[in-house]
Amino acid sequence: MTAMRWCLLAAGFGSLAVAETRGASPEHSRPNIVLIMADDLGVEGLGCYGGQSYRTPALDKLAREGMRFEHAYAQPLCTNTRLQLMTGLYNHRNWIAFGLLDPRAKTIGHWMQEAGYHTCIAGKWQLQSYDPPDYPGAAERRGRGMRVERAGFDEYSLWHTGHTEVKGSRYADPVIYENGRFREDLKGKFGPDVWVDFIKDYVTRHKDGSQPFFVYYPMALPHWPFVPTPRSRNWQDPKLRHAEDYGYFQDMVESMDECVGRIVDHIDALKLQRETLILFFSDNGTHLKVTTQTQSGPVQGGKGLTTDAGTHVPLIARWTGRIDAGLVCSELVDSTDFLPTVCDAAQRPVSVDAKLDGRSFLAALLGKPYEPRPWVFCHFDPRPGWDKDRFRLQRFARDRRHKLYDDGRLFDVAADPLEQSPLGASSEPGTRQRLQAVLEAMKSKE
Repeated sequence: MTAMRWCLLAAGFGSLAVAETRGASPEHSRPNIVLIMADDLGVEGLGCYGGQSYRTPALDKLAREGMRFEHAYAQPLCTNTRLQLMTGLYNHRNWIAFGLLDPRAKTIGHWMQEAGYHTCIAGKWQLQSYDPPDYPGAAERRGRGMRVERAGFDEYSLWHTGHTEVKGSRYADPVIYENGRFREDLKGKFGPDVWVDFIKDYVTRHKDGSQPFFVYYPMALPHWPFVPTPRSRNWQDPKLRHAEDYGYFQDMVESMDECVGRIVDHIDALKLQRETLILFFSDNGTHLKVTTQTQSGPVQGGKGLTTDAGTHVPLIARWTGRIDAGLVCSELVDSTDFLPTVCDAAQRPVSVDAKLDGRSFLAALLGKPYEPRPWVFCHFDPRPGWDKDRFRLQRFARDRRHKLYDDGRLFDVAADPLEQSPLGASSEPGTRQRLQAVLEAMKSKE
């Protein structure tokens, strides 16, 4: 069954006629693109995915106005996902250490500049240096990652652009490196608000430019530390703005939603909604100590785990007039797919000679036939890096229902999302064979 049909059936349609008609329409000019990625948010965090603990009206509205994906997957931790999104490559092909991006890598920013876009990034960097100076092996890794000045972005406003021990706050009184200097006017400010204002100003300045724009917003919210936001009562007391408490997690999720909403509302106010593709994703599942109520019962966060709780994340796309409103797509997407997708939207498709691992899902957004990815592969090993020795290498390949680890365990994830009961060795022989072939093929790419 084609990807187009899967998306339409998931939305309650029974025919391909709608998508085929739209696919025959004339191509629009290249869109502006805004790619937003939350930090530590599983699907259970959003109302449009059945979450009930937090109010997320902006993202729920975005899903109603566009397309929501049921099977989008990230890596279990942030750097692992961010490297894949930035390069279109699986981790076993470009990994140095946690918190580092290979300075020789070609990033999504470079690709979009080559496509003729003006580029901007705001939010969390954490790709240049990570280990504290006294951590074993740190001397070999400190400062070895990519500097943002060389990452393909014309403008930037970022937290954690240097060593971990001097990164400062990302929330209250944030430390932000912006276009070549550290800002000195942020006392009493909230980092996410600073980045939203930066993005809004950038969009305003470039809305009538000779180039379309590409904005990448790797959010800080709702990542630990769980602290007050401007929506919290304790924000009014400067002495309490850095106080940590798990009770603030709800405020942080809802502030995340407000940040997205402010950007979307600004695009709409500038009448750019028909000229702008907006993508919302997340880098991994929710914090382990957070339990969220959903329509199907409580869900404990699984950040750092290879189960769905750690890897199943939201993906929402809106491009008014191009993506039909209210669709739900059942095709597989992973974090390597964003680079080829935005290049495809920019009408500068990535050549097969680039040997990327990602696949464009633009056709799914536009209701056109395409060959969807039949599987998602995960190579997860965040070592070496501070606080990462507790992990070990894990690999799996999965489709929408089954997951096969390289140690031979096969799970029916739909029936066993916590992966507590592996299927017998003789179960699902066809599925096992197909997924094993993926694992074997990935070994040859190392």
